[in-house]
Amino acid sequence: MAKSSKSSKPGSSPPSTARSSATRGEGIGIKYSDKSGGQPGLALVFDEIKKLMIPYSKGSLVLKGGTDGQVALITNKPVVIEGRKRDELWFVSMLVQKGYVGFYYMPVYMNEPVRRQLKPELLKMLKGKACFHIKNTDPPILAQIEEALRIGYDAYKKMGWI
Repeated sequence: MAKSSKSSKPGSSPPSTARSSATRGEGIGIKYSDKSGGQPGLALVFDEIKKLMIPYSKGSLVLKGGTDGQVALITNKPVVIEGRKRDELWFVSMLVQKGYVGFYYMPVYMNEPVRRQLKPELLKMLKGKACFHIKNTDPPILAQIEEALRIGYDAYKKMGWI
């Protein structure tokens, strides 16, 4: 059986070519035009969440992408996590998928105290370790995403990651 050539999900370790292009500032290096191009109804969801992400593009956090249904906030500050040196660390990313916008929120993956601070309504949308399936621009959910960004930013800052 042939191996799949699909890229890994944003927020997880991207392939080495994607990582190096992100480090060089050339975008996030992941192509999903086959999914995002056919999802015009999700463009509003993507745009609204992206607006919430933009204020965090400061200091070592850099906004990558933003078009073609993909965007990420990545820090290029070298950090050590559990004894392993990382040249970059993903904070959040977003990707238009088929039927939902994937909001990849890495602070929930690495930090149980962060997870406990999130509201149950938002946690119901968590479909993996760090991926929230967002399907509409429900104001209470957008407010909870905004709060999650603040909580995650504060957690990363406290750990010296940004």
